[in-house]
Amino acid sequence: MTLAGFLTYALALGIAAAVPGPGIIALVARALSSGFRAAMAFSVGLILGDLIFLSAAVFGLALIAETLGEVFVVVRLCAGLYLAYLAVRLWRSAGQTDRIEGGPADRPFASFLSGITVTLANPKTIVFYLAVLPTIVDLRTVTAADFGVLVGLTALVLAAVVTPYAALAARARDSLQKPVFRARLNRSAAAIMAGAAVWTVARRA
Repeated sequence: MTLAGFLTYALALGIAAAVPGPGIIALVARALSSGFRAAMAFSVGLILGDLIFLSAAVFGLALIAETLGEVFVVVRLCAGLYLAYLAVRLWRSAGQTDRIEGGPADRPFASFLSGITVTLANPKTIVFYLAVLPTIVDLRTVTAADFGVLVGLTALVLAAVVTPYAALAARARDSLQKPVFRARLNRSAAAIMAGAAVWTVARRA
């Protein structure tokens, strides 16, 4: 691949990632409910999910992904149910004003797994890597070195996009110290998470 090819890929990925979708919405909700650390663990899961799809595209697994379409439907439904479960826990914990409580969501590993699940069930991510990417990159000419660069670019671009979302949401969370605001913030985060759950289940690749 040429430098122009890598730059084109990075730009396209950056634009696609910056447009709010289920992943960004769930990330913001995680940051609001559980803070920056949990949100970044969630982000790592999001990025890993993208890398899985990138690998599938580069190594010619698009056909397998299409063949296993029903499996992706199941994954999407499971992701939606998990997000709905988190939304319910956040809403119920709104009255516990000692601190904003996200239950298991504020455990880094749980956030990480949630990030992977949301990405694997995200129609926008599936479309980008299995439909849009082949129009940007000639996958037949990608070498092992090119793949390594693509992996690095993907991680860097996604980190650059999602980190500001997480930081701003976490800062808003930390700045609201009064119990009444904390309860409202928990309910807001629950509503956002519920919206992400509905979006994840309703959308189609």
